[in-house]
Amino acid sequence: MSPTSETAQGGRRLVIVESPAKAKTIKGYLGPGYVVEASVGHIRDLPNGAAEVPDQYTGEVRRLGVDVEHDFQPVYVVNADKKSQVRKLKELLADSDELFLATDEDREGEAIAWHLQEVLKPKVPVRRMVFHEITKDAIRAAVANPRELNQRLVDAQETRRILDRLYGYEVSPVLWKKVMRGLSAGRVQSVATRLVVERERERIAFRSAEYWDLTGVFATGRAGDISDPGTFGARLTAVDGRRVAQGRDFTSTGQLKDGAQVLHLDEAGARGLAAALEGAAFTVRSVESKPYRRSPYAPFRTTTLQQEASRKLGFGAKATMQVAQKLYENGFITYMRTDSTTLSETAVAAARAQVTQLYGADYLPDKPRSYAGKVKNAQEAHEAIRPSGDRFRTPAETGLTGDQFRLYELIWKRTVASQMKDAVGNSVTVKIGGRASDGRDAEFSASGKTITFHGFMKAYVEGADDPNAELDDRERRLPQVAEGDRLAAEEITADGHATKPPARYTEASLVKELEEREIGRPSTYASIIGTILDRGYVFKKGTALVPSFLSFAVVNLLEKHFGRLVDYDFTAKMEDDLDRIARGEAQAVPWLKRFYFGESATAPGAEGGAAPGAVGDAAEAGNGDGDHLGGLKDLVTDLGAIDAREISSFPVGDGIVLRVGRYGPYVQRVTETEGETGQRADVPDDLPPDELTVAYAEELLAKPSGDFELGTDPETGRKIVAKVGRYGPYVTEVLPEDTPKTGKNAVKPRTASLFKSMSLDTVTLEDALRLMSLPRVVGTDPEGVEITAQNGRYGPYLKKGTDSRSLDSEEQLFTITLDEALAIYAQPKQRGRAAAKPPLKELGTDPVSERPVVVKDGRFGPYVTDGETNATLRRDDDVETITPERGFELLAEKRAKGPAKKTAKKAAKKTTTAKKTAAKKTAAKKTTTAKKTAAKKTTAAKKTAAKKTATAAKAAGKPAAETD
Repeated sequence: MSPTSETAQGGRRLVIVESPAKAKTIKGYLGPGYVVEASVGHIRDLPNGAAEVPDQYTGEVRRLGVDVEHDFQPVYVVNADKKSQVRKLKELLADSDELFLATDEDREGEAIAWHLQEVLKPKVPVRRMVFHEITKDAIRAAVANPRELNQRLVDAQETRRILDRLYGYEVSPVLWKKVMRGLSAGRVQSVATRLVVERERERIAFRSAEYWDLTGVFATGRAGDISDPGTFGARLTAVDGRRVAQGRDFTSTGQLKDGAQVLHLDEAGARGLAAALEGAAFTVRSVESKPYRRSPYAPFRTTTLQQEASRKLGFGAKATMQVAQKLYENGFITYMRTDSTTLSETAVAAARAQVTQLYGADYLPDKPRSYAGKVKNAQEAHEAIRPSGDRFRTPAETGLTGDQFRLYELIWKRTVASQMKDAVGNSVTVKIGGRASDGRDAEFSASGKTITFHGFMKAYVEGADDPNAELDDRERRLPQVAEGDRLAAEEITADGHATKPPARYTEASLVKELEEREIGRPSTYASIIGTILDRGYVFKKGTALVPSFLSFAVVNLLEKHFGRLVDYDFTAKMEDDLDRIARGEAQAVPWLKRFYFGESATAPGAEGGAAPGAVGDAAEAGNGDGDHLGGLKDLVTDLGAIDAREISSFPVGDGIVLRVGRYGPYVQRVTETEGETGQRADVPDDLPPDELTVAYAEELLAKPSGDFELGTDPETGRKIVAKVGRYGPYVTEVLPEDTPKTGKNAVKPRTASLFKSMSLDTVTLEDALRLMSLPRVVGTDPEGVEITAQNGRYGPYLKKGTDSRSLDSEEQLFTITLDEALAIYAQPKQRGRAAAKPPLKELGTDPVSERPVVVKDGRFGPYVTDGETNATLRRDDDVETITPERGFELLAEKRAKGPAKKTAKKAAKKTTTAKKTAAKKTAAKKTTTAKKTAAKKTTAAKKTAAKKTATAAKAAGKPAAETD
């Protein structure tokens, strides 16, 4: 029986999903008796600050939003921006006979469904409707086969939420006190940051090693063709039976590894051997052939999709998930947050049918392929990411465009390829030997690969994190030679190499590392990477993730004083425990007690001081041996041992130290003289830490910095100095020490930014006094209105009342006359945009829009554009060094976000006015007056409450993010 006919008999049904887009798609698959509405994400959560906590809660509960003294009971509040939506849902529910909670089928979705049930308090039957793809058949099957709410999933999500709140709200304030205000810590974000910092430490400690070898081009003497080349290249591998050193034989400090029995050739040795091999006779010493076989890659799960979209499409993890969300909500792919590589029988049949249709029966294996899950504690959705439906639409059939088309195509290719035959062929290794004129024996080696049947590679080949890596479908053909064949050396050259530092993480490789270490949940990796980028802990250089100096200070503090909280094994063990709680093998409350209060699990306020049988309860609850859990509360209470200056200081060398200060990083020359601070210089925020050498630090210190005295103002007698500030170089006057700096009589020093044409090492006292004389009165117009010349954020300009006109150059601020100013004002004011500036840089053609991409200078700074989409450069992007790939990535992220939503404030205002007018017309004069009085009181009360809320929120100084 169809849902529509069921509705005719069963009344009206309300179906609640998370997003409006999902609601719109599902609405089309259900009958008129169904009302589909969105909750628009979570409708309630832990409070964002003390101001949101209900009045009955006091003390620590107001600060944390969790009652740690009473079994870690969370305090939930309906989000302020969701109150109107909750009201709407309640109104719809009042007219419904049945409620279907159709949120996503993972922990997060189950929690949203539970919160909806708790807030709406339905008096009608409630059903949990689950599906992993949004197709007509899947939605109707979900309606016909509902289940009950899974309380274990709800409890598991709640435990994670409480844990993350305790971690974030207890550790973040330590960072505020000891490093900088506004920082945040998180269970997974802090560990992810540590990984990036550790990689940079390895790069800083790295010392390159130089090594040489030879490359030979050998000829068979035959003409050769594509299948049998006449010449081929080979590399020197051994001299007199001793292997020639390669990059893998050196340590990170540039030394040969202990026990490495290799020949380390330097430049002279390599060139000497090359000369000695001129005219030598070479023969084939061995030919070793092995069968080559490569099996298809498993269908995508969340992390492999993020990695491959990064490699092939240049998408960040966040952009990938945004595009995938749209594809899922519009019915093109299955649910995109999954740890599973399993395909349903329907999906396997669809993939196999498409293999036969597109590639022929020769590419279809006899039996369907199945893929075992590799992810520990795999959960969330129960199928891999694949095209939706029982028949896969080819990319051309979808009607998709841009990023959605490209990501769908990637998913479609991977899914179809997963049900194709292996690629087979042969790999060959040829060894060539010759004797040098000085008697030394040299052996060269060449490797080749031929693919005789491409199998799944016809549909799909996986990318690689290393841009220099060879992809699986790349063939290297060698000539058909046999042992004993003579070869002629056409060319032998000496090649120099240097070992390279370990590559920085990219978003793809960081996702892979977190998953391999079993840290966090794969479904949260995109938001974790987004958080550490947004917080300034990490910035991008091309696609590489570079840690800031600020992250060095944060990680240094966490490692020294909260070691276990950022320990990789400890974090993975916590993830294990949380999954065991989800499976019902452990209990949440005893586990949280031990994490927060320590082994004794003593909660202040609990009867008898300690929780009854705390340690025993924890052990009996299945919480393991207990040695990996400690008391967070004690850790954050005793901060006396933390030396803020020490954890933010890092030696550079030669008596120079890098310090992370309140306003950013700076280098300082250490001085032994008591009372002297030593020479200082600011360090660029976007400088990669491994590039801060002693030489560069000396260069920074050599530049004018600090208070660069220019002289004395002859009119005031005050000292005039030039400084480098956060927003660039400027000049200012030094006020006498007794000058009031606060209160009604406070005096502010005259200050002015340097012109673009000026620099600190050339600015003079005369320049400074002229700058500080601005704004300059040019004169008055015939009507007596004053005209001034001023320097503003967007350049020099004239101002007359509210009428501003731009000037062509900064020098005009001092030279423009009244007649010239009046002539400018006599011209009609230019409306619209000025003539377009030429691009700052050209980046090539965007792979999505196929339009030229350029970097332009805009009102709010440089940005990339393809003429359709604009994306502002981030803090760490530089016009000079930005790569085409980075430009394309910024545009992809902007497209994934979609157009900015316009607010409906004006419409709301009109409605309110209309309501007021109607009320005035229908109400008696006395009633109106009473209502006005009441309204005034209410408004005043609301304003007071709003002020209190804002003040309380400020005072609370809530951590910006604590999830994971």
